[in-house]
Amino acid sequence: MLKSTIIQEVQTHLGKELHQKNIFALPRLKKVVINYRVPDARESQEALHTAETEIMAITGQKPQLCRAKKAISSFKVRQGDPLALKVTLRGQRMYDFVEKLFNLVLPRLRDFKGMPNTAFDREGNYSLTIKDQTYFPEIDLDKVNKIRSVEITLSLSASSQSEAKMLLSALGFPFEKA
Repeated sequence: MLKSTIIQEVQTHLGKELHQKNIFALPRLKKVVINYRVPDARESQEALHTAETEIMAITGQKPQLCRAKKAISSFKVRQGDPLALKVTLRGQRMYDFVEKLFNLVLPRLRDFKGMPNTAFDREGNYSLTIKDQTYFPEIDLDKVNKIRSVEITLSLSASSQSEAKMLLSALGFPFEKA
């Protein structure tokens, strides 16, 4: 649904706004990266397995386990300890996840007035953190034993922050009003 909307409506709208005739020069979504930190995975394999099933339900894809590269004694982390789960979405799964995020998850946030305009990096990518995984409709509330945050990065092929903001607002991303 969202992919066809992007191809038909959003690209023509952005082409007029940016005065570009070449559709390949317009900003577009490249990938979505979802990080799911599991700090208690070192002590408990059950916590790691529970977190893996939760992120598989959210994304529809098996996550990659991220391990510690270096040992840091002040954080009680040894080299090779499991730290987080990561999923990279591209193609149709990416568009389905973005549509679910914009239309279902973000409006369900408590006291939601829009996402901040300041979460862009220099390349125009947007990062946001949802502090509770239970906002996703796929999560079974009876099986949740711990609240974890979900970090989402929308990677865009924009040359500036203003172009990235134009693309996200054309897609229906809810920015806060100034």
